[in-house]
Amino acid sequence: MTKQERATRTRRSLIRSAAVVFEQHGYAQARLTLISSGAGVSTGALHFHFENKAAVAEAVVVEASRELREMSGAIRRRTDTALQALVDSSHALAERLREDPVSRAGFRLSCDAAGTAALDLRVQWHHRVRELLDEAAAAGTLADDVSREDAAAATVAATAGFEVLGRHDPGWLSPYTHTGFWQLLLPRLAAAETLPLLDPAGTGATSSPRIPAPAAGGTDEAEAAAGVASEEVASAAVAEVD
Repeated sequence: MTKQERATRTRRSLIRSAAVVFEQHGYAQARLTLISSGAGVSTGALHFHFENKAAVAEAVVVEASRELREMSGAIRRRTDTALQALVDSSHALAERLREDPVSRAGFRLSCDAAGTAALDLRVQWHHRVRELLDEAAAAGTLADDVSREDAAAATVAATAGFEVLGRHDPGWLSPYTHTGFWQLLLPRLAAAETLPLLDPAGTGATSSPRIPAPAAGGTDEAEAAAGVASEEVASAAVAEVD
């Protein structure tokens, strides 16, 4: 493994460890020592990649944002209609919130009142929902009397509510719960000829593996390659600043 590959792997491990620590302890009580030990590195190595705890939290949110964007895009590319892509994307989002600590922590950090993140994942999700509804309207698969603004608001309010409730009861993020929601909403959203073609339980497009980080040569890797030697020095020399 090259130094660049090792630095990239360390950064990813730190982001995932941070997500777990933020989820378990909250932002205020999260300690950098817990994050670094969870990733199996020193606090010096952590400080090579991230200036402080706020920077770590921001990286978690950015990673969750990237996964949300790429997940929804991949689902749309392999789904016949925008409305089915919307259904499938909501199921896939719920799956990630059930199983992926980065997604869970990313939403919590970006959306809670005390969050420090510049990104708001609920706003990002709202934009994606509206894009798919606009696409459905242009294709004639949305019912003529449906307000896209109202439909987007209802969808985002429900899915955001499931995310918050699911923090304490995973049943709110179950396929059963989301299927019931779409069974209720789709007859109101879809054009009559489109409704029989839609599956409120989602199609095979909802199952997606964890999306890998961008290929080598991206921003993170370039930064790592430029200063990877400093990581080794920082591991021994930098004290934790929490």
